[in-house]
Amino acid sequence: MARKTVLVAGATGLVGYAALKHFAAEPDTDVIALSRRAAPAVPPARHLPLDLTDAAACEAAAAGLRDVTHLVYAALFELPGLVDGWRNEQQIATNDRMLRNLLGPLMRAAPELRHVTLLQGTKAYGVHVRPLAVPAREGRSELRQQANFYWQQEDYLRAARRGQDWRFTILRPVLIIGEAIGGAMNLIPALGVYAAVMRERGPILPYPGGAERVSQAVDADLLARAIAWAGEAEAARDEVFNVTNGDVFTWPNVWPAIAEAAGMRPGPDEPFLLQSLNRADWDRARERYGLVSPGLADFIGLSLEYADYQMRYGHSEPGPPAIVSTVKIMQAGFHEVMDTEAMFRKWFKAFQRQRLLPPP
Repeated sequence: MARKTVLVAGATGLVGYAALKHFAAEPDTDVIALSRRAAPAVPPARHLPLDLTDAAACEAAAAGLRDVTHLVYAALFELPGLVDGWRNEQQIATNDRMLRNLLGPLMRAAPELRHVTLLQGTKAYGVHVRPLAVPAREGRSELRQQANFYWQQEDYLRAARRGQDWRFTILRPVLIIGEAIGGAMNLIPALGVYAAVMRERGPILPYPGGAERVSQAVDADLLARAIAWAGEAEAARDEVFNVTNGDVFTWPNVWPAIAEAAGMRPGPDEPFLLQSLNRADWDRARERYGLVSPGLADFIGLSLEYADYQMRYGHSEPGPPAIVSTVKIMQAGFHEVMDTEAMFRKWFKAFQRQRLLPPP
């Protein structure tokens, strides 16, 4: 395989960091981590600090991106009030502009560009505003009439590719579980903080959410391997694919595995708004267990709100299932699967090893 240079935009985020680690371990691959914040050190990748909302800065930075062959676009702008922000005009316009600011100059600067991967999600099917068709399928279940930055980005990407030698793949992962700090939608820090605070009361970890809903998730490392596959597979050229672990779950059913990973026992349901967790309680837990994790806001970002949303806090009736089809990506040649309970255990252990969460 020819040597390649992968540019990962949004390298400090949940998807970007997983992709950064994956490509940094690949042979014959150079990796550039692009982000505003300092990216975690993943040798031999180099970091390019860049604000994608700054068009002039993106134009200037493109001169140093001549060798890029693959772009993984995992950058994301979210507003405070996460869920409400998904339909906000400012949020939509900013995400649209960020992709244009990077890809336009990159196309002019990188003559060997071969592939662009763009990340979407189940909001393409309107999961945040309506019950999904079961299962939601690429091209058949989309909610194009709902305001969503996905459509602006996708339309721009398709238009930009015309007449070019490079190709693209759009991936639509479901709930992503992995390793990132300060992100908008990472549940391991959110659940870990909740568990650490509850351990001050005793060994029981109540389930804090509402009525169950059949859902899906995807392991961040599995998603990174799907990104790598999409960048090379002929069957992935100019296509859109859902990506999941390959199984389904409900939060009450996986809660015992989460409690065990946190070193606790599952208890009876006890609805609790995770957004109400406070800085002082987390600071006491950090001190008690000698953690190196940062304060609550820097550790969690907007993820407490996302956890309340995912676990349906305040809902007393079962929710409609949120299931997507993965037949298309399997038929195209990507067949990886993972047990969802094992995924939660894996990422709790990863945070515990780094002393970001209390040991079990």
